[in-house]
Amino acid sequence: MITIKDLNKVYKSNNTTLEALKNINLEISKGEIFGVIGLSGAGKSTLIRTLNRLEEPTSGSIIIDGIDITELNKSQLRNLRKEVGMIFQHFNLLSSRTVFDNIAFPLEILGLNKKAIKERVVELLSLVGLSDKSSSYPSQLSGGQKQRVAIARALASNPKVLLCDEATSALDPQTTKSILNLLKEIQDKFKLTIVLITHQMEVIREICNRVAIIENGKIIELDTVEEVFSRPKTATAKAFISHIEPSSKSELVFPEIPGSKVVKLSYLGESAKEPILSNLIRNFEVDINIIDGDINELMSTCIGNLTIQITGDDNKVHEALSWLESHDISLEVIWNG
Repeated sequence: MITIKDLNKVYKSNNTTLEALKNINLEISKGEIFGVIGLSGAGKSTLIRTLNRLEEPTSGSIIIDGIDITELNKSQLRNLRKEVGMIFQHFNLLSSRTVFDNIAFPLEILGLNKKAIKERVVELLSLVGLSDKSSSYPSQLSGGQKQRVAIARALASNPKVLLCDEATSALDPQTTKSILNLLKEIQDKFKLTIVLITHQMEVIREICNRVAIIENGKIIELDTVEEVFSRPKTATAKAFISHIEPSSKSELVFPEIPGSKVVKLSYLGESAKEPILSNLIRNFEVDINIIDGDINELMSTCIGNLTIQITGDDNKVHEALSWLESHDISLEVIWNG
């Protein structure tokens, strides 16, 4: 659906050159909810804005549904933007227009007649749960309601792709969850391809199928959400995850038994429901002390995190850890006695 090849974006000012995007290569499948996460200044906003050419790429190609959008003229680009909706962090609503008229605005630009506009706006108001706010102005709405209006407006022209630029970062956690649920419902109903950027790993965990981690203009990690959460490869990925899974060695309390090891285990899907500890104790004659643990849902699967202290004969402990790895369980030794 979306193919990004060797994408670069360079800003030049006087004698200063800033490489905002460096050789970005991505494949985003049709119907996928794809997340891009990074810190401020990492390049994520620049990246998503190149997908409808709000930011002009310096070099490279962006192919959407078979069309290289970097080669389109202004007229062709206007037509493309009917297929690519976008919502923003601060909603970008017109304060002088009612909710109805904000949603109607892109349809007016397309030249639809009043009857067709009314039918479409009424349908969208119902979809986002704001049928009773049709005559309200943005100043009379909560942040979550404003974002629902923005979503309805972005869907007005029946796009194939929806771009979300920090769509929940200005919202409280409860409202964020409701907006993410709405986006999931919309994706399920219309089979949209959704590309979202965020600095919130909670958002990635809640809604995305895959995630790219961007740092200093480069993609440094790319995988399914399950893999990134269970087996993060980069320090940046680990740092993002630590914000929502805050247990770390410095916070853990355990007896410092000579010869023991403190190990963090991460496991996916059905493995999260298996009696791992009882298998270890029974098969390898080791003692297990549970220090910390939880099971979280990631889209349609589960991920388990368990920190244990394992004590016993050195060979038995080694065999137990090897058994864990052979059963597709990721492990990290965080203390070695």
